[in-house]
Amino acid sequence: MKFSGFPPGKTRFTPIPDLFFAELLPAIDDLAELKVTLYMFWFLNRQRGYPRYMTMAELEAEGVLMRALEAGAEGQNPVELLHQAVARAVQRGTLLQLSIEDEEGTTDYLFLNTPQGRKAVQEVKRGELVLDKVGPVREPYVPRPRPNIFTLYEENIGLLRPLLVEELEEAAATYPAEWIEEAFRIAVERNVRNWRYIKRILERWATEGKDDGSRFSRPRAVSGPR
Repeated sequence: MKFSGFPPGKTRFTPIPDLFFAELLPAIDDLAELKVTLYMFWFLNRQRGYPRYMTMAELEAEGVLMRALEAGAEGQNPVELLHQAVARAVQRGTLLQLSIEDEEGTTDYLFLNTPQGRKAVQEVKRGELVLDKVGPVREPYVPRPRPNIFTLYEENIGLLRPLLVEELEEAAATYPAEWIEEAFRIAVERNVRNWRYIKRILERWATEGKDDGSRFSRPRAVSGPR
């Protein structure tokens, strides 16, 4: 997707402290942590009143954030990426986390490490502030299905030629979907964007096995009644 640019007219902005760019940005070496940190600035700035926070469950349901994490997941579960990113941000001191248990279980509350966030955390610990579990959850996150081989071809190589349709269908029925996605990714990284090269990668893995130790298991042919 190519961004078409910011539209003319009134545009809302999200304030981010200069210290983020001077101190945090050079230190953050994980893309998921950076995405979560920026999202927290954006989301909490749109809240009103006091205190401003998000629960982990609310973050897991944020479609925009989860799709952003999914874009760089490379096969990893985006929910697991979210939890890892939050843990890094808490350890770094960008976010503050409070875990509160009740009869329904444990709720993890997340605040930015700002004067307002620190004040809220201390008030909760002293029993002066009670947090409400219900928070703003907008568009739910729905994991997208794996792209089929035709989508991978058109996104990474170009317009699909009719002569290749049968060959791609055969490859999709022969090799695991994870192998096909990875072979396309390798071809793009090496700037060899053609199906013949991708097919050779799959054939080599089928013969020699992959570096991760996984082996090829050819699907059994279904025989008819005798």
